[in-house]
Amino acid sequence: MQMTHYPEIQLYIDGRWKSAPGQPVINPADETEIGVVPHATTQDLDAALQAAEKGLRVWRHTSPAERTRVILKASQIIRERVDDMARTMTLEQGKPLDQARLEIIRGCEIIEWDANEGRRVYGRVIPAEDGMRHTVLRQPIGVVAAFSPWNFPMSSPARKVAGALSSGCAIILKASEETPAGAVQLVRAFHDAGLPAGVLNLVFGQPAEISSYLIPKPVVRLVTFTGSIPVGKQLAEMTGRHMKPSIMELGGHGPVIVCDDVDPVATAATSVVGKSRNAGQVCVSPTRFFVQQDIYKRFTEAFAEKAKAIKVGDGLDPSTQMGPLANVRRLEAMETLVANAKNKGARVLAGGSRLGNRGYFFPLTVLADVPDDARAMQQEPFGPLALINPVRTLDEAIDKANALPYGLAAYAFTRSAANAERIAADVEVGNLSINHFVASSAETPFGGVKESGYGREGGTEGLACYTVVKNVSHRTA
Repeated sequence: MQMTHYPEIQLYIDGRWKSAPGQPVINPADETEIGVVPHATTQDLDAALQAAEKGLRVWRHTSPAERTRVILKASQIIRERVDDMARTMTLEQGKPLDQARLEIIRGCEIIEWDANEGRRVYGRVIPAEDGMRHTVLRQPIGVVAAFSPWNFPMSSPARKVAGALSSGCAIILKASEETPAGAVQLVRAFHDAGLPAGVLNLVFGQPAEISSYLIPKPVVRLVTFTGSIPVGKQLAEMTGRHMKPSIMELGGHGPVIVCDDVDPVATAATSVVGKSRNAGQVCVSPTRFFVQQDIYKRFTEAFAEKAKAIKVGDGLDPSTQMGPLANVRRLEAMETLVANAKNKGARVLAGGSRLGNRGYFFPLTVLADVPDDARAMQQEPFGPLALINPVRTLDEAIDKANALPYGLAAYAFTRSAANAERIAADVEVGNLSINHFVASSAETPFGGVKESGYGREGGTEGLACYTVVKNVSHRTA
C-alpha cells in the first residue's frame, strides 16, 4: 500500500519527469511495499544520452561562477527539505532518523565544497623559449555514467553529481532501485535550482542491462561506480574494452588496530558507535579488531556490554540507535557468516541471531577469537558484525590488517606518535583514521587500493578525476 510520506519515484530525462512501470520498494522495518521504482527502457536511455550530450554543450561553457551559484542553490534547497528527506530515507533504507539527517547534511557539505572548488580547477603555464608558450588546461571530461549504491541513498549520488557538475560535466545517474527516493529528491533540488535541462539525468532499471547499454556508448567518457568488488571488476573490464577511465569505489573489510597504550573501555565504547552506524552497512565500517593482548579481555568485555545495550528498532522511533538491515540478502548473509564462525570455534559475546520474524532486524553481533579461515574474516560482512582477535605486537597487527586483498579504510587507536607513524607508513589502505572513525570528509580524497578500487572522490583529487588534461603549445613568433 502506498504511504503518503513516500514520494512518487520517476525517471528524470532532459529536464522532465517521467513515470513508468517497475519494481516495488520495500520498507525494511516491516517488509511492506511503500512505492514503485520505474525501469528505464532502451528508448529512455537513448533519450538520456542525447540529453546529456546536449546539456554538456551548455554546461561546460557556463562560467564557473554561474555553475557554483546553481549548485549551491540546490544544496540550500536540500537543507530546507532535510526533515522530509530524512523521513523518506528511513522508510526506504531503515537507518534511524538522526543518521538520515546527518547523511543529508553531509551530502550538502560535499556538494558545497565541490561547488566552490570547481572555481579553482587551475591549469598552468610551462616556461619555454622566446616565441613559444606551453599552456596546460584542465577541461571537463564529458558525459559521466554514474552508478550509486543503496546504503547511502542521498550522499553517495550527491558525491558523484557534485563532482561531475562542479567540473563542468553532464551526468547520467543510475541510482539504487532499492532506495531510490534519495536520488529523486537530490535531482529535484537541482531541477528546482534551475540546472539546465540535460545536464543531470536520473534512470533506474536492471543494473546489468543499464551498465551494458550505457558504458559502450561513445557519448559516455567516464564511469564512476560505488559498490561491490565483483560488480566493480565487471564494470572495469567493460570500461577497459572501450578505453574509458573509471572511478571504482569498491568494498572493504576495515581493520582496527588497538594498541595497549589506550583506555580499552573508552575505545570499546567509541568502537561500538562506529560499528553500529548504518547497521554496519558501510564500505568503511570497522570490522576486524586487532587488540594487543594486555588490554584484550577488558576491551572485548566492554565492547560486548556496549553492543548489547544498542537499541535496535524502526528508524522512525526516536529511541532507536540501530535500524534494520536494508534487505533480506543482508539478513541471510549475517546468519550464514555467524553460523560459519561459530562452527570454526569463534565465541559469540553479543547478538548472533535475527530479532523477531518481521522486518530485517539483526543485533550488533560480537565474535571473539575468530579463526583466520572463518568466512567472516575473509569476506566483507557489510552488516553489524564485529570480529575481535588478540595480537601480541604492533607488527602482528599490521600484518593481519594487510592480509586481505581489501584496502579501503583502516583505523588505529594509540597514544604513541611512533606507533601512529608506523601505522600510517605500513597499513595498506586509501584512508586511515587514527583515534577516530571518520573515514572521509568533503575536502579529503576518498578511495581504495588493491581490490578496493582506484580513482578518488572528494577533495581536489576527486574533482581532477572528472577532468582531462590538454597541453596547448603555441608558437607566437
